[in-house]
Amino acid sequence: MSDIIRLLPDSVANQIAAGEVIQRPASVLKELVENSIDAGAKEIHILITDAGRTCVQVIDDGKGMSETDARISFERHATSKIRDAADLFALTTMGFRGEALASIAAVAQVDLKTRREDDELGTIISVAGSKVERQETVSCPKGSNFSVKNLFFNVPVRRKFLKSNQTELSNILTEFERIVLVHPEIAFTLHSNDAELFNLPVSSLRQRIINVFGKKINQQLLNVNVDTSLIKISGYISKADSSRKKGAHQYFFVNGRYMRHPYFHKAVMEAYEKLIPAGEQISYFLYFDVEPGDIDVNIHPTKTEIKFENEVPIWQILAAAVKESLGKFNEVPSIDFDMEGMPDIPAYNGAAPIQPPKLNFNPNFNPFQKIPSSSYSRPDNDWEKLYSGLEQKSHYAEPDYELEVIEYPAFQEEEPEPEQATLYDEEPVSEKSSLQFQFKGRFILTSVKSGLMLIDQHRAHIRVLFDRYLQQIRTRQGVTQGVLFPEIVELPPSETVVLQEISEDLSAIGFDLSDLGGGSYAINGVPTGIEGLSPVQLIRNMVHTAMEKGCDVKDEVHNALALTLAKAAAIVYGQVLNSDEMTRLVDSLFACATPNFTPDGKTILSVLKEEDIERLFK
Repeated sequence: MSDIIRLLPDSVANQIAAGEVIQRPASVLKELVENSIDAGAKEIHILITDAGRTCVQVIDDGKGMSETDARISFERHATSKIRDAADLFALTTMGFRGEALASIAAVAQVDLKTRREDDELGTIISVAGSKVERQETVSCPKGSNFSVKNLFFNVPVRRKFLKSNQTELSNILTEFERIVLVHPEIAFTLHSNDAELFNLPVSSLRQRIINVFGKKINQQLLNVNVDTSLIKISGYISKADSSRKKGAHQYFFVNGRYMRHPYFHKAVMEAYEKLIPAGEQISYFLYFDVEPGDIDVNIHPTKTEIKFENEVPIWQILAAAVKESLGKFNEVPSIDFDMEGMPDIPAYNGAAPIQPPKLNFNPNFNPFQKIPSSSYSRPDNDWEKLYSGLEQKSHYAEPDYELEVIEYPAFQEEEPEPEQATLYDEEPVSEKSSLQFQFKGRFILTSVKSGLMLIDQHRAHIRVLFDRYLQQIRTRQGVTQGVLFPEIVELPPSETVVLQEISEDLSAIGFDLSDLGGGSYAINGVPTGIEGLSPVQLIRNMVHTAMEKGCDVKDEVHNALALTLAKAAAIVYGQVLNSDEMTRLVDSLFACATPNFTPDGKTILSVLKEEDIERLFK
């Protein structure tokens, strides 16, 4: 038999590697910008066309490459940052595996212009599908200029599964934010289809956060700074009163690299325990400095999951640092004794005799003694003069009766007590009765043919409102209620592109938004029936819901938007309902196609069968 195992061609191996490293245009941006940072760039310019489908261009003023380095940089496992295996445990750079450029060149058309500072001329090299098409000498500025065109041009299946332009651009901006937040010493610009989205000069870390997420966040930041022999933690956390259900900006960085770490996230959130409502999140920007040998950054292709050698002690240090910052800036609630109106407490003097307090009371007062009405003396106060003359000017007729004091007779056992109102009538409730009762401000009890039905009023209203809002989105028949004073919602660019994508759906529900520029929108109208709710928070929640679902999946986005608004507008637990309101809610619930469950699968009603009730009394 012939041998069947063969080595893959380099082009195929590079495409397989690209499947791990290059997932979307945002992955290209990340790899190219990290290479620019490692090259010592002080200015990095990014130009995006069609959300990266057509072109992703990164220009830097780094040290550049020679003609030989430019050619070999597109080979797999070609890197300037590792010489032996020991270097893997002392990494201080961003990219190190030498797969990024080879992977990009395997699935795109790449043009590179580069020149070192000491060279008079630079090099231009073009690679498409892992094949070098040309390499020439050219005049160009110092640094590198990468232009990645037609991503996945030779892998149509991968290109087919790219999301909409708004979704891909949002992913690009999210990746961009993770990079610029850790390098405030580098100036960045980002243009999308010739429109400038970011222009970030060199600044301090706090100012870089403000430039990315807006001026409003400046009032929410609390400084965190702790330095131990194991780890140094710095950065900012937000105040407890700035918590939100969705859209919190949460960033961990270790040695200049963004990471996800649920274990450390729990340490931060436990410090806010009992300071924020359950289910809400806070923003934080925390930077860890540890010895490179104490972490492993090579456990995931995108290098966003990092393994720490000393996770437990770092968890304790992090939790203590956050609590210390909250306490230092008086974010932890404390008891404030207001002394205004309190009696003066004299200082203790042992030589002075102790004087017992004096009590003023009438020893002849008998609370059971009847006092005739004529014995009450009317105090001679001047307040009666204020009402003089009102008898003539009053437009209301005087009553033709005199008020009298009703004296109740003493309790007699033979007299029956007055009848008390009870939940149950003398006759049992008929099966067709529409009578409902509210229990504990949460459940509606009503009689059905098989027994007793319990309905969760909050979930029932969610079901009703969800169907209503979803129908409005699909038919574009939402009713808008204008507001007297429009509120302003400010969003970062990564959220602005999502809002633009779902703007028609928001308009269909009933929102009226006007673009003020710079990521600011005026809310001129809101859907009817959401009085008392914050339209700004609703907009933010729906934008982040759309980001989670992906803007191009229309049905899922419609369902998510309708559910978000329904949950916010539904009646809350503890709200007292009268009989008519309960009847309307129950009737509306059973008019829905699926009254048994909420849109997210929670039980709305349950029936206690008649035989089960009878069994309780045996």
